[in-house]
Amino acid sequence: MNIVVCIKQVPASTHVKMDPVKHTLIRDKAGATINPCDLHALESALQIRENYGGKVTAITMGPFQAADVLKKAVGMTVDDGILVCGREFAGADTLATSYTLSSAIKKVCPADLIICGKIAVDGDTAQVGPGISKWLGMSLVCNVIKIEKIEDKKIFVKRAVEGGNELVSVSLPAVITVDKSINIPRIESIKGRFRELEFEPKVVNAEDIDCDLTKIGLNGSPTSVAKVFVPERQKAEHELIEGKNAGEKAQKIADFLFESKLII
Repeated sequence: MNIVVCIKQVPASTHVKMDPVKHTLIRDKAGATINPCDLHALESALQIRENYGGKVTAITMGPFQAADVLKKAVGMTVDDGILVCGREFAGADTLATSYTLSSAIKKVCPADLIICGKIAVDGDTAQVGPGISKWLGMSLVCNVIKIEKIEDKKIFVKRAVEGGNELVSVSLPAVITVDKSINIPRIESIKGRFRELEFEPKVVNAEDIDCDLTKIGLNGSPTSVAKVFVPERQKAEHELIEGKNAGEKAQKIADFLFESKLII
């Protein structure tokens, strides 16, 4: 079984400045790390490999420094890593990103199962995993909290839905997005650390993965950031309600609400 895990490099700090002209994050001054939810995706893939065999490949799109998250994945015992890198990918929104990753997976590392973290902390859209499934025509299950089993070319999972959980089975190949509650990610071993230091990912560009240039980067992004700003905090007006006891205070509040026609 070939398992591909899509991971992302995100700012390591919550205090990230925005470029006032490009309306993008100034990432180089914030430090970078692997998206936390993607660690759970990696752990899920490694557990599947331990139980059912196969190969785990991590893939990411980004600048050359994004190779660091692939090295961390290798330190966790992932078998291989692929970096999709090129100036032509810059400015991609979630649609262009999912197209790019799906093109790379199709061309470089065809998968029986693709696992993504539920969300990325720098975007919080939860759209890339579903987008990949659409581009590749694969079944999709989101919000997975437990992988029950894999048999007869099907994966059986439990996913969180409003008001409870749901057991689902879908045929492979498939895409799943996992919630952080699914597991506790392992840390790199000493052996993994040494392998991480020596590892160099395979780097591919748009030509290597046969991309349609109109569907990547800014050209393939139908959404854009019109304005970025920090909301102004305004001092709220307030009135102190006084009274001899709780009942008197409650009556004053009720009278105020009736007079203000906030309740009828």
